[in-house]
Amino acid sequence: MRGEAITTIVTIAVIGGTATFMLLRESRGRAIYLDHCAGCHGVYLEGAPNWQERLPDGRWPAPPHDATGHTFHHPDELLFTIVRDGPQAVLGPTYRTDMPAFAGILSDEEIRSVLAYIKSTLPAELREYQDLMTRPPAARLLQP
Repeated sequence: MRGEAITTIVTIAVIGGTATFMLLRESRGRAIYLDHCAGCHGVYLEGAPNWQERLPDGRWPAPPHDATGHTFHHPDELLFTIVRDGPQAVLGPTYRTDMPAFAGILSDEEIRSVLAYIKSTLPAELREYQDLMTRPPAARLLQP
C-alpha cells in the first residue's frame, strides 16, 4: 500500500512539473513571439492581410498562425527548421518572403517556446491534428 502511495505521489509530481514547464514555456514563447514575430504575423497570430496573395514585388506576406492558417498542417521539426533556418531552407532559394532565419537571433529553446505558444492557442482538434502530423509516418497510419 505504501509503495502505491509513493508511486501516486511521484506520478502527480511529474505530471504537475510537466504541466508547469509547459505553461512557463508557452508564456515565455508568447513574449518572444510578441518581440520577434508579431510585427509581421500579428499580435493575435492573424497574419498579414491577403496573406494568400503575392505582393507586387513577388514576395509572400506573413501567413496567420491561428486556426485560419496552415501552421498546424506541419510537423514540429519542419516548423522549427523554417523558423531557425528561414523558409528558403525548406522551400528552396527562390522562395520569396521577408521572413528571416532566426538562427543566431533566437536559441533553439526560444524557437521551441514560440512554437509551443502558437500550438497552445489552437483549438483542441487542430492541436490533435498537428500532433498527428508530428508523429513518424508509420505511426500516423496506426490512427483509428
